[in-house]
Amino acid sequence: MSTPVDAEQAWTDLQRIRVTQERVYDEVERGASGGPGSAYLTAALMWLFLAGQGLEPPLWGSLLALAGYLVLLGALGVSEHRRSRMRLHHSRYDRRSLAMFLGGATVTGATVVLSGRLVEPLAPLTAGLIQATVSAGVFLLFLGPATRWSVGALRTRGARRAAREEAAR
Repeated sequence: MSTPVDAEQAWTDLQRIRVTQERVYDEVERGASGGPGSAYLTAALMWLFLAGQGLEPPLWGSLLALAGYLVLLGALGVSEHRRSRMRLHHSRYDRRSLAMFLGGATVTGATVVLSGRLVEPLAPLTAGLIQATVSAGVFLLFLGPATRWSVGALRTRGARRAAREEAAR
């Protein structure tokens, strides 16, 4: 036989679980980009690197600047990862996350190349500043909507899973 179940208590428990789940998704969405500070710092590093490349340094200077840029980006990534309050399982990063990363790399890279070609006739210093500013701006404009799109899948995936579990009971 089955044990009696208080419908009101069951409903309250279900709502308590769903509210907690919604808070988790809210926290994931809020912390997905690491906050605006990390995006602005990443854009500033990119701007400095591209503006420095506009000065047309020798090959060893370009390679040294590239190595420094990659080290600073890596340090920023490690710092943001350690500061993150949410530790997500790797399976949370799905096709949308990969698409966002590849799309961002494509858009930003294409902007760097195209703006570099468009400003070639200008003086190196002016061309470098324009290229750096346009590229960093495109990076920031792409980052917000793309991050919301890729992380938005978590909430819908969680809702679908909850509905399947509810139907299975």
